[in-house]
Amino acid sequence: MGMGKKRLKLLGLAGEYRASSKSGMLVHAALKEAEEQGAEILFWDLNEKPLPLVGEDGCWNHPHVQEFQALISECDAFLVASPEYHGTMSGVMKNTFDWMYDKHVGGKVFGLMSTLGGVTNSNTLNHMRITLRWLHAWPVPEQLAIGHVKEAFNDDGELNDVSLQERLNALVTSVISTSRKFVD
Repeated sequence: MGMGKKRLKLLGLAGEYRASSKSGMLVHAALKEAEEQGAEILFWDLNEKPLPLVGEDGCWNHPHVQEFQALISECDAFLVASPEYHGTMSGVMKNTFDWMYDKHVGGKVFGLMSTLGGVTNSNTLNHMRITLRWLHAWPVPEQLAIGHVKEAFNDDGELNDVSLQERLNALVTSVISTSRKFVD
């Protein structure tokens, strides 16, 4: 990190409630790499601070929503992973995105990842990309889908496949370097 460069603040978001979920593990692996590249890292744990469904009674003033929106406004970039359910992102991921508005994330960079029980495809990544485009956010071109996810991680939460780890590192590098173009 050079003199005068702002330390980037990256927030990890997983489209599942348990931080120990496969999507959570993938976000944490990405955040670890981001920290090694000099970023300040944060993780929003939906198990500890669940976001209500958009439209629920009293949801607009819910303290978790207020805290979440304040936090995403402060962050420079995001590392996001969702499981793929029925060909798209999880409802949890969509609800998390639904609490974001242009005023919070417009012009900010996202790195997109997905986990799948079966073969790898890009449906969830593409659907997240479309959602973020509506929010005026900037998903980087690099993306990562981890198929057959039950076998993808070792006991330490690291990816077993070296080429997937290299792709994850390249995704994080892209998020950081692209973010620098927006904040420096």
